[in-house]
Amino acid sequence: MNKKLFIISVFILITMLIVFGVVKVWNTKTNNVNTAERIEEKKDFNSVKYNGWLKTSGSKLLNEKDEVIQLHGLSSHGIEWFSDLVTYDNLKTLKEDWNINVFRVAMYTDCDGKGYVYTPTETKAKLYKITDMAIDLDMYVVIDWHILNDNNPQIHKDEAKRFFNEISNKYKDVPNVLYEICNEPNGDAMWEEDIKPYAEEIIPIIRNNSEKALIIVGTPDWCKKVNKVVDSPLNFENIIYSCHFYSGSHASDLRDRIDYCISNNIPIFVSECGLTKANGDGEIYFEEFTKWVEFLNEKNISWIYWSFSNKDESSAILLSNYGKEEKRNDENVEKQEDKVENLDDYLTETGKLVKKIFKGYGSLE
Repeated sequence: MNKKLFIISVFILITMLIVFGVVKVWNTKTNNVNTAERIEEKKDFNSVKYNGWLKTSGSKLLNEKDEVIQLHGLSSHGIEWFSDLVTYDNLKTLKEDWNINVFRVAMYTDCDGKGYVYTPTETKAKLYKITDMAIDLDMYVVIDWHILNDNNPQIHKDEAKRFFNEISNKYKDVPNVLYEICNEPNGDAMWEEDIKPYAEEIIPIIRNNSEKALIIVGTPDWCKKVNKVVDSPLNFENIIYSCHFYSGSHASDLRDRIDYCISNNIPIFVSECGLTKANGDGEIYFEEFTKWVEFLNEKNISWIYWSFSNKDESSAILLSNYGKEEKRNDENVEKQEDKVENLDDYLTETGKLVKKIFKGYGSLE
């Protein structure tokens, strides 16, 4: 082989090696990008990081990717009495083991001399603590203005205005936070005369601070007469209406009302429900509750169970001695609040049944 031919051969070989190397690097980068995209595309409906801001479209609840999403979780009982049970470890267990993706913080406004209107600073501190823990755990959290004895939301409207202005400003950039502006209007509180006008004053206050936040609005008769909204809905975006049921008291007639709303593009959120009678105690109606859950799943309606508490009543998730037994037996321990008790050791029959239902959800691929 002459010198000229040898040089040409070497040049061709070097060129081929360079091209091969470039192609290999390109393929590696492309594969890495494709892998990253596949990871990013994983559908995790239990993660706020994946779902982002929630919004309504007709009767549907969507994430910011325009995918239908169903929230499912637990509500505290009144944080005025049961906030100590809502620890970081317990919330983490509820998310990772029970598969819930939303926690509702029930803040009573005026109940037998207790509630936000009497101790606003102390009550807000409890609410902020729980809300911040849920945010850190990548969960949705419902801030619940829990009217009850103060049956008409107009009664403490001025306090509600100040509260929602402060809290929506604090969490204005946080997609985790949802606002429930009146828990269960009842008694003589009517949609057209009381609830709707109240909402029309509160919603702009929240919107002024947080344009994209989902807002849950209560309906008449303990959130059972959801059908009243159909003829006169609110003229705001990202509004969803609450319906509450207890399987021992409410059955197919209330489901028919929900169907009526859905057929008229009214979105529904079951922000409170239970498997007892409406008083939260007595017999457990699990078979009827199962019918409800099947209905909610079929319609992709979000729901929250009442309640994550150790109150001595049938609807409570935890036994009444949860959080008390170790304190009674070991009074010399300095930081009792740091003790971690296994929730499974303290579940009521209700708690076991509800956990089983939540375990059936989990993250979806």
